[in-house]
Order: sequence, then structure tokens, then C-alpha cells
Amino acid sequence: MKIYHNPRCSKSRKGLQYLEDKGCKVEIIKYLDQGLTEKELSELIAKTGKKPFDFVRQHEQDYKEHYKGKVLSDEEWIKVLVENPKLLHRPIVVNGDKAVLGNPPENIDGIL
Repeated sequence: MKIYHNPRCSKSRKGLQYLEDKGCKVEIIKYLDQGLTEKELSELIAKTGKKPFDFVRQHEQDYKEHYKGKVLSDEEWIKVLVENPKLLHRPIVVNGDKAVLGNPPENIDGIL
């Protein structure tokens, strides 16, 4: 399993703890440090069955100042998230060809 993780985010830490408590072997990907390509993020989001906008943190100041009210294509939202990884909801947990947003952590059960 993989977790796209931000150690400074309490929700991300809870997701990681949830996996560890369940005894899962986890590869931690610190996406803020490593970055994500548009292709990687597109594939990751596709595994969830959701749209890119579902992964935008709409309460962030950057979103409110620069993107609120804009109508963008899925590809454009992917580009925004790659260029502004702080706007990406987390954690994202991947198990094979399935992925979920691990907030709340119980969402992870759907791919275990």
C-alpha cells in the first residue's frame, strides 16, 4: 500500500496511524517534498473514481484568492494541483488499482 502523506497535516497523520494500527505495510510518499507529475496525479485520482476538483482543498487561502468560482477542466485542475500541492486533499491511500481519500480514516477500509 502507498499513502500520499503530509506529516504536518493532522488528517494525514490520522490516516497513516489508521493503516499502521491495522498492521498494513505502507510506503510513505511525501508528495510535498517529492512532487507529483500531472500523469501521476491523473492516474492516482482515476483510481478513486472521483474528479480532480474533488481533491481541491477549497478552504485554503490560495484557492479562495486564485481559483474560487473558476470553471476549469479536469486537466486544468490536475495542473493546478501539481503546481500547488498544498491544495491537494490528503492523505490519498492506494492499494493496487484502487485508491481513496483517507479522510476520514475509515474510508481506507474500502480498499483493504
